Order: sequence, then structure tokens, then C-alpha cells
Amino acid sequence: MNKHSSLSKGSLIERATEIYDFSAALRGRAAPAMEMPVEEALAPVAEMPQAAAAGTAFRAPDWRGPVQPIDRIALAEGGYLLPDGAVTAMSEEFRLLKRDLLAQLGGDPRGNRILLCSAHSGEGKSFCAINLALSLAAEKEREILLVDADFGKPGIPEALGLTSGPGLMDALADPSIAIEDCVIRTDLPSLSVLPAGQRSNNDTEYLASTRTEALLKRLGEGRSDRVILFDSPPLLAASAGAVLASHAAIALLVVRADQTSESALRDAAGMLKGAGQIQLLLNGVTFPASGRRFGSYYAKGGEGA
Repeated sequence: MNKHSSLSKGSLIERATEIYDFSAALRGRAAPAMEMPVEEALAPVAEMPQAAAAGTAFRAPDWRGPVQPIDRIALAEGGYLLPDGAVTAMSEEFRLLKRDLLAQLGGDPRGNRILLCSAHSGEGKSFCAINLALSLAAEKEREILLVDADFGKPGIPEALGLTSGPGLMDALADPSIAIEDCVIRTDLPSLSVLPAGQRSNNDTEYLASTRTEALLKRLGEGRSDRVILFDSPPLLAASAGAVLASHAAIALLVVRADQTSESALRDAAGMLKGAGQIQLLLNGVTFPASGRRFGSYYAKGGEGA
């Protein structure tokens, strides 16, 4: 983690807003509206169950993809949280983050959808997406779907030691593919992964289509316990991230301490105006010795509190 000596209290979201002029960034330009080519816009969405067509409340289906084990060794080597692992400073930070997020979900028509994004690559968005998914998966009454939506450089399945297959872009491009068949179930029952799928030169146009919203509703409708996390392409490198934001109830903009510039933040935040809420997530922080030291409390098992 990078050194940032001025940080000693408050959540990573609160501290990010103290460092960056976030309000000014949000007054920046909005992402341009995207238009679908006529031939793409008219392509049909895979048929929904008859009950939904008749107006009966629809409940998102269970996943039908294969079950694959998460590679715990690969997670440890990559510095990620471990399922059922020891409490650490990092695991406690993600606990605080998820509590903030869960308290805010539920009031947006876009459902429990959270987008993790960054201005540039290398700022830790995928690292944060995986750790947040693992932390959320520890909840007793939640089901987590982690979507690899970084179509240019997908890496979520590989980081978890999973074998990737057809994914989101395949289901968007081919109406005959049922998206629930593309989801990889893991040996952590509360965590599943949707791969990015095949690369496409029209990923932004597909994401801007009405088909995307229909598929996303199919993933989460009637499942208030299901949280969907998207790992987005870098906002200033690919336009798909800005379009994905319009489908998210919350957009978490990852900024790296001592690396993400104010101008990059301003430009990136301006691309997220379609999201329901926009928050900053500070990554790469080193706490001073006088700051909080999460994890040490749990290491003192025999001592009185």
C-alpha cells in the first residue's frame, strides 16, 4: 500500500472525499448518450418465463452453470481476502465498506447493483471488486454475483482460479443463450461469477441496448438477497464503463492514494452521472502507527477486552 500519513480515521469512503474535491468533480461533463444501431436494437431478448409475460411477479432463476472450486492458494498469493480466513486490517476495512453499501441498497429501481470502476488501470478496482465480493459472501443472508465486465482485459475468473467460459457479452450478442447458464457457481455457495465472455468491437453499443437492462433484471428481479457487483473497464480508457454506470444503483470510483490525480478523478466522475449514487473508495493506504490497527484485537484471543 502507498503511504498517506494524513489518514487516521473515518472509512475509506469518508477519507477519499476529504482528499479529493469530489463535489467539483461531479460538476464535470457527463458521459455522452449512446445510440444503438437499428439492427442491434431490434434484436430480441431471450423469452422470459410465461408467468412474467402474464404479469405475474418474476423471480430471478437459480444459476445452472458448473460448480468450480476457488483456488485459495492463488488468493493468498495475490494478497486477497480468504474465505473464512483470519481477521485482518484489510478484512475489517471491507467489512466497514460493505456495511455502508448494504445500508444504502434497496431503494433504487436498478436493484442491488454495484459498479466498481477507476479512472485508469492499475488503481486497484479489480482487487477491490474481488475482496468486496468475498466479504459480502460471508453475509448469512446474501447471495453475491461478481460480474467480470472488463471486456478488454477480463481477469476475475483467473484471479479466483476458475475456468472461464461463455459470459455476459455472449448472452448480449446471442439471444438464444440463457445468461443463468453462463454463471459459474463456486464452492463458496454464496458467491458466483459471471465471466466477461467473448470480446466484441461493439461492447458499448450492446451495453446501451434495452436488451442489457432486460438481462440484468433477469439476474436480480425478485431476489432482494442477491447483490450484483460489476468490475468495470477503466473509465478513461473505454466508454463501456460509463454506460455500465447507468445500470448501477451505486458506483464506487476507486482512487489510489498518491497516484490518482485530481484531474483524472474529475474526468472519471463526470462519466458516472448515470449511476444512482457515486462514491469514492480510497485504495493503497498505509495507516500511521497512531491510526487504527484493525485485526490486532482478534489476535489477542486470551486477553480481556
